Amino acid sequence: MTQGRPDRILLVTGMSGAGKSTVLDTLEDMGWEVVDNLPFQLLDRLLATRVPEGAQGERPLALGIDSRTRGFNAQAIVDRVTTMSAGSGGNISVLFMDCAGAELERRYSETRRRHPLALDRPASDGIARERELIEPLRRWASHVIDSTASTSNALKQEIRTRFSDWGNAGMTLAVISFGFSRGLPRNADLVFDMRFLQNPYWDAALRPMTGQDEAVAAYVRADPAYEEAVSKIEDLLLTLLPRYGAEGKAYVTIAFGCTGGRHRSVHIAERVARHLAEHGFAPTLSHRDLGGSGNGTVDEATEIGRRPKN
Repeated sequence: MTQGRPDRILLVTGMSGAGKSTVLDTLEDMGWEVVDNLPFQLLDRLLATRVPEGAQGERPLALGIDSRTRGFNAQAIVDRVTTMSAGSGGNISVLFMDCAGAELERRYSETRRRHPLALDRPASDGIARERELIEPLRRWASHVIDSTASTSNALKQEIRTRFSDWGNAGMTLAVISFGFSRGLPRNADLVFDMRFLQNPYWDAALRPMTGQDEAVAAYVRADPAYEEAVSKIEDLLLTLLPRYGAEGKAYVTIAFGCTGGRHRSVHIAERVARHLAEHGFAPTLSHRDLGGSGNGTVDEATEIGRRPKN
């Protein structure tokens, strides 16, 4: 028998109905050990439990905890995690799942489930109460994902992208394209508006194509402002990203937008992702609106390069 303390621990919390169960299921499918609604006072006992020799005791551990958990106290959890993280070399992180109140109300209405903090009252009362109770965890969390506009599949993709390299010291980098006509991506850290470039949409021959087609790319590159603007963006990112990494930021999303999310933003996102890969980063590239369905899911996702950042 050997001690099986996990190398990394992720506390998954947030608003009821925001997708915590989907997150935990996805992490379990990725090979994580998952424990849901464990009273936080029992965490030390869980970590002290020995596992059979040869078992995967060092795989990452995800702990689900929310307002339903016995003895829940957000500030006490923050204080305890801070102490434990300091004593274990900082291997404990918090993922907070958030969602707009109106969307949470819609989800509870559709599923006909009762909010755990409003069993005999409208769901809106429970949502407001829970947001107040859990706010200290949101302020302190190292990862925040807003699922308001996400489908279940999109959320799963987000989790796989964000935590696929869990345990590595490097920063997880995502580059996405999107259309302003369908709203800003809610989890983007840096947003660049490409609508100042000439628009291929107004060329009837180019309209059915996308930014992945060379004819569209050539049209966008022909704009007099193109090379200077995009080169400066690339230089800015090469300046910022190492500093984000030095500050311990584990996940950065760079979003490029145009009107519909099919032409200019797609081409720029692909160019910038290649440029970052050439400089030692390993971004994941996705085009939110390329499929034209307008459902906010990832229509195409590819990994650009795998060289570690020096």
